Amino acid sequence: MTSSSPADGSHGGPDGGARGRGDERLPRPAAFAFSAQTWKEIAHLLVNLPVGIACFVFTLIWLAVGLGLSITVVGLPLLAVGLGCSRFLGRFERWRARGLLAVRIDEPSPLPYAPGSGVLSRLWTRLRDPVGWRAALYALVRLPWSVITFAITLTSLFVAWPVLPWIARGLTHVDRAMVRGLLYPSDELERRIAELESDRGTVVDTAAADLRRIERDLHDGAQARLVALAMGLGLAKEKLEEDPEAAAR
Repeated sequence: MTSSSPADGSHGGPDGGARGRGDERLPRPAAFAFSAQTWKEIAHLLVNLPVGIACFVFTLIWLAVGLGLSITVVGLPLLAVGLGCSRFLGRFERWRARGLLAVRIDEPSPLPYAPGSGVLSRLWTRLRDPVGWRAALYALVRLPWSVITFAITLTSLFVAWPVLPWIARGLTHVDRAMVRGLLYPSDELERRIAELESDRGTVVDTAAADLRRIERDLHDGAQARLVALAMGLGLAKEKLEEDPEAAAR
């Protein structure tokens, strides 16, 4: 009586089962379907609420206290300090927009303090700072939008996952428009000052190079002329006794 041999080798040898299992292909590793930029936009929308609350409360406090005491001497310095802090908050928001929203925002120019200006002049310059006032307005109007975007994004994470990238892109477009409109150095004077500051180094270097070239030309040209004049006088002196006419020429 003959025994039948296995046809596929899965039970015919000690390692047949192992070979059978080794032929199976494992699925690809699990990965997130969203791109890195989409995750950055989602993070921006979720962080908007705590950042917006902090900026709103701080701005509201210094505005209320500063404007309430503006009839006294104490209120104006408080407003100046608050505007300086608003500039710092605007810089932080521009940095966050560059990192999470891929929006390139130039930094505004520093305050144009006059050389040798006094305390009152510097205080008045700070109070007229358009960058600080726009940053304060941004902190006030951004809070309601932050509440809306936080609620929509958090809800979409659970109930609208497939369309979340499009929702995040649409919401962050509004954030980009707000950053460009309120935190961008849009004032013509600011742009002019920034251009002058960037060109000042080039102008100084060019003027220094021209001055060195003029000094070199004056030194080399005058020296060559003096040498030629001395040689001519020496030749004339030698011919003065032998040939007075040639010496005169």
